[in-house]
Amino acid sequence: MSIELGHFALVLAFAIAVVSALGGLLLWRRGERLAAVLSQAAILQFVLVAVAFLAVVQAFVVSDFSLALAANHSHSLKPLIFKISGVWGNHEGSMLLWVLILVLFGALAAAFSRSLPSDLTNLVLGTQSLLTAAFAGFTLFTSNPFARLSPAPLEGGDLNPVLQDVGLAIHPPLLYAGYVGFSICFSFAVAALISGRIDQAWARWVRPWTMLSWTFLTLGIAMGSYWAYYELGWGGWWFWDPVENASFMPWLAGTALLHSALVMEKRNALKIWTIFLAIITFSLSLLGTFLVRSGILTSVHTFASDPTRGLVILAMLAVLIGGAFMLFAIRSPALRQGGLFAPISREGALILNNLFLATAVGAVLVGTLYPLLLDALTGTTISVGAPFFNFTFGALMAPLLLVLPFGPLLAWKRADLVAAGQRLMGFAALAVFLAILISALAGNSISLVPIGLLLGFWVTFGAIAELIERSRLGRIPLAESMRRLAGLPRSIWSTAIGHMGLGLTVLGIVSVSAWETELVTTLNPGETAELSGYVIAFDSFEQVEGPNYLADTGAFTVTGPNGGTEDLMPERRTYVASGTPTTEAAIQTYGLSQLYLQLGEPLDDTHVIRVWHKPYILLIWIGALIMSGAGILSLSDRRVRFGVPQTARKAKPEASL
Repeated sequence: MSIELGHFALVLAFAIAVVSALGGLLLWRRGERLAAVLSQAAILQFVLVAVAFLAVVQAFVVSDFSLALAANHSHSLKPLIFKISGVWGNHEGSMLLWVLILVLFGALAAAFSRSLPSDLTNLVLGTQSLLTAAFAGFTLFTSNPFARLSPAPLEGGDLNPVLQDVGLAIHPPLLYAGYVGFSICFSFAVAALISGRIDQAWARWVRPWTMLSWTFLTLGIAMGSYWAYYELGWGGWWFWDPVENASFMPWLAGTALLHSALVMEKRNALKIWTIFLAIITFSLSLLGTFLVRSGILTSVHTFASDPTRGLVILAMLAVLIGGAFMLFAIRSPALRQGGLFAPISREGALILNNLFLATAVGAVLVGTLYPLLLDALTGTTISVGAPFFNFTFGALMAPLLLVLPFGPLLAWKRADLVAAGQRLMGFAALAVFLAILISALAGNSISLVPIGLLLGFWVTFGAIAELIERSRLGRIPLAESMRRLAGLPRSIWSTAIGHMGLGLTVLGIVSVSAWETELVTTLNPGETAELSGYVIAFDSFEQVEGPNYLADTGAFTVTGPNGGTEDLMPERRTYVASGTPTTEAAIQTYGLSQLYLQLGEPLDDTHVIRVWHKPYILLIWIGALIMSGAGILSLSDRRVRFGVPQTARKAKPEASL
């Protein structure tokens, strides 16, 4: 009965979304009364979709295999957490999660719309309801998660074993929150184009939504990277897979949108460009949806292989995104450009930032789609792999990282580049010294490693330089500097911390790329191997039984360069329901570095062992977490969180005696 209730709730949410979309987009001048109705409708959509989602979750938890989705993607022996995460480990359930997050953001927009003009509220909620109607309709008519089986099977078919991991319980919801969160920015852009209300106030309203979505997307990408690193057993953290790229492109565009919206908020400039970025960022999010669900890719990231669904999504993209760009083409010539500024200014630095980020998006987009288009049009199969992306993306990011520390030290409208350079000179010298010293100690020959280290240290130290400059440390008494530092707005702290996180990520990428070592060998119990000063002893081999799998487990003792020992137990699992084998690597952390041990397939009477030593690899994800923390800190700043401050009432003059 709960399944039918959930199905009805989703149908009702779809109907309300259709009516809300028509009302919001056609009657947007009707004022506050319509805004109140649309706000209530947005909240009701969320409640109904939440009911639908919980109905599916309940079927998975109690192993109700009369629900086709649970029968195909769950199993009674699965641990509870994997039963729940199995809801979105498939196409139909993941679409329902997408719709749930979409209506959640719509409800949040309705709840925080009190300071918005009523006409803008109507258009934003109308556009958001249009997106909800499109995706809820797609879910209901092509990917129904409520289909029943009669008679119900006694047991389910199980979820893909690779997806039975805690990472799957975290990664997709975070990633979807980032993808779908940009729908609010898209709705604001459409509302601005229709109403003509594009000013500094609009930028203040958009920026917190952009920051929130960017933070979720950063966490989602970082979690996905780490999940692939430890779960897939190949020892890598990024493969430039088309679906990885599909999540990375909205992140790059969203980063550009954050900086562009800041210019618009502070200087009322870059209006047309900011609107364009808001549209293109969500467009790239939808592109990722198409790639995963169209059947044109075969990957652990993909959910569906039905080309019919892919054509429906493509049609939705054409209508939604094509319509938005058509509206942009019609309305953008009427938009006024903002304030003027000198090329050497903070605005100029942010424009340069946007230029490099937009070009990087284009490079990744071409490298991702060109092989797919070539195969579809000519039947020719080519592969665009890591060498292309590493070279093009690295070439674009190097100058961006070089100029990044200058931006926060430049004044708005007109700045002195030489003065900013003088304030950074000591940190630049320290970055050069450390890059040369570390490269020399590591014994690097002539390569790009010192340049990569230099850029990582440069960005990290540049963030520290900004805080030192604002607190005037060393130029005024220490106690006063500390008071100034503590009194800095959270948005300034978040900028410095975010840039520092980026610098640490760069250092991690350069370190593991330059100094990673690998050993592939065969061992029997009682034998040892050595890699980068670590001695790996194969102690024993046994078969163990898990809750829903059988595992071949190797017991290893690792002796580190300092003499300490650690026990590692990598596994090769075979899941009972599907018979699918998986590899569970054993990872030992040494400071910021890791030793990665994989038990390979048996070879005659011996075992294939793969070992990687990954220096400072944790800096990659620590930096991403710091960047996400900076986003959260920025959102906690009241000026960002609540947008435009209310106009203060004039105080009544005191009566004179």
